[in-house]
Amino acid sequence: MDQVKIGRFIAECRKKANLTQMQLAEKLNITDRAISKWETGKSLPDSSIMLELCDVLGISVNDLLCGEVVTMDNYNKELENNLLEMIKQKEQADKRLLSLEIFVGVVVSVILFALVFVAAFVQMADWLRIVLIVIGFIPFAIGIAYAIRIEQTAGYYECAKCGHRYVPTYKSVLMAAHINRTRHMRCPKCNEKSWQKKVLSKE
Repeated sequence: MDQVKIGRFIAECRKKANLTQMQLAEKLNITDRAISKWETGKSLPDSSIMLELCDVLGISVNDLLCGEVVTMDNYNKELENNLLEMIKQKEQADKRLLSLEIFVGVVVSVILFALVFVAAFVQMADWLRIVLIVIGFIPFAIGIAYAIRIEQTAGYYECAKCGHRYVPTYKSVLMAAHINRTRHMRCPKCNEKSWQKKVLSKE
């Protein structure tokens, strides 16, 4: 999707509706800075606000994503293109998130092992050793919890029994036995347990 084109279209529709950036922002309960970012092509409206934005501007979501009012002749084609583009963008975002998961896991593990190593091999009082180990475990626990949240929400898990792809609950991912990103979980569709691989696409 062309962010600059979409931004110009938002600005054009806002002006047609006789709204300033501040007035539009107030209607959407956001800052006028966010509106400015949209209109300059620096970012796109969040999906949670798109319907409300389109309602205020008197356009469809399809119009918004195309950056122009779509005629009925091209409507289905443009809708399909926009859906494919959104799927592609989600997959790319999920891929970046999964890379972040690895980074977070490595960083907190290095911090933990470094502090445990210091506590084990450097001369110091016993209470100080305990403090160092606790200090190491706190960011480790928080980081691992965050990494698991990323793994849960980014992409999908594919059931080895029926092929169903879904986003499991955080508890399911946390409690499941795993080998890397393959986890032993119960599929919500066939209700069978299997080793389920992490995949990026829904289909």
